[in-house]
Amino acid sequence: MSRIGKLPVSIPSGVTITVDDSNVVTVKGPKGELKQQMPKDMIIEQENGSLTVKRPSDDKAHRALHGLTRSLIHNMVVGTTEGFKKNLEIVGVGYRAQMQGENLVLNVGYSHPVEFKKMDGIKFEAPAPTKIVVSGIDKQKVGQIAADIRAVRSPEPYKGKGIRYENEHVRRKEGKTGK
Repeated sequence: MSRIGKLPVSIPSGVTITVDDSNVVTVKGPKGELKQQMPKDMIIEQENGSLTVKRPSDDKAHRALHGLTRSLIHNMVVGTTEGFKKNLEIVGVGYRAQMQGENLVLNVGYSHPVEFKKMDGIKFEAPAPTKIVVSGIDKQKVGQIAADIRAVRSPEPYKGKGIRYENEHVRRKEGKTGK
């Protein structure tokens, strides 16, 4: 039995979950609405303020999908109630981030500024010139956009310059003279 899959998903007050015949799960909460197609084999049951996911057999594919389905539903519930947030920091002389309206503009050593347009469901913030906050209700989107921002100038190992996650440790190397 999957340790994650067998856990029930508690449904907080103010959140409604509907599951239709083709296993499309819709979660409506105070922050918004998320909809996702779940694997057709998984059995999703809702009772007494909680939701459980069951698998039809102990087949390898069903075992793999059991925990995944439960985690996806749980992330949808958490996203519509609390939301998700990724913090990034910029290290480097002259490197900075700023907001231009709803768009995020990065100056990270290129000959041109790099601009990230506003996307639906994703909110950018730049509380300081070297801090970026990406937030939204969809965990997958927030993580992907944060990874895209980091990929603009990922941290290099010699001076540590670049864009990194808030608590990310960058392993440093010695230069040529450090024998």
